[in-house]
Amino acid sequence: MSKIVALVTAGAATLALAACGSGDTAATGQKLRVGTLTDAPPSIYLENGNFTGYDNELLRDIAKREGFEVEFVGTEFAGLLAAVATTKFDIGSSTISTTEARKKTVAFSNGYSTGFTTIVTKKGASLKDVASFSGKRLGVVQASVQDDFATGKVPGANVVRFPDYNAGFAQLKAGGLDGWVVPKDIGHKYLDQNPDVPLDFGYTVETKDTPSAFAVRKDNKDLLKKLNDGLAKAVADGTVARLHAQFFKNEPLPKELEQGGPGLPVQNPGV
Repeated sequence: MSKIVALVTAGAATLALAACGSGDTAATGQKLRVGTLTDAPPSIYLENGNFTGYDNELLRDIAKREGFEVEFVGTEFAGLLAAVATTKFDIGSSTISTTEARKKTVAFSNGYSTGFTTIVTKKGASLKDVASFSGKRLGVVQASVQDDFATGKVPGANVVRFPDYNAGFAQLKAGGLDGWVVPKDIGHKYLDQNPDVPLDFGYTVETKDTPSAFAVRKDNKDLLKKLNDGLAKAVADGTVARLHAQFFKNEPLPKELEQGGPGLPVQNPGV
């Protein structure tokens, strides 16, 4: 009898291991490491020592729905996707635009926001179109979509790269930059929090074709499914709309994300 019990126990253990393969890191109750930023309000930031913002509060809601926990870790954006791909982080949460180039490194959940890229300038600078920034110093966060925009769509600009948003804004304020290329909501937040700084919005372009999404390792299909399922539920019951209204005071909610809307599907090649 003892031999039979031992065999049954061993078989059950084998099945359990098979069910939790290398791509399954979202088992019920498991705590997942999330790479995020600390200085990009209203999307991702630290407040009183706690990680918050639209992206991170939405991810907390999804985790609760899908039965796993999240542990946020501050990092720089430039290395975030590589850190997800190499398992340092299970999830990347940082208003990550779903470009085709980035899909070669990671897989993305369905989208949870769209946005606008804008160039913040000194007031009275009269820099209102792409051509006017030729020869000007433009600050960007390294490896961001704004980096791609400044490099590829602003001919003649002198692109200066920074590890985070605060460093770029400090240089713009000090006169070391002619423009600072950022997501428009982050620009709004900075101007609202610094009314004494004479800054203004220059050129703005919509980036709806590459919605923001959570990043996961390409072989982690179980976690990708959980993120998409939880996000769909959050759209359906109005949670996404509520969080968007809470954190984005100046941006309209995309119709696809309104309560009961179809969502923003993202196609992952090879996943």
